[in-house]
Amino acid sequence: MSNLLYTVAVILVILWALGFFFANLGSIIHLLLVFAVIAILFRLIRGRSV
Repeated sequence: MSNLLYTVAVILVILWALGFFFANLGSIIHLLLVFAVIAILFRLIRGRSV
């Protein structure tokens, strides 16, 4: 489950980067970035390395 969370976070960061540079996905991609950052922080708080 934790590997899945990390994988989803990485995918969301990649999608955010693509949306930021191509600017065709609107503001929703920034919300996905926030979700990815929260997921990574949640892993760090629980004591697992990223």
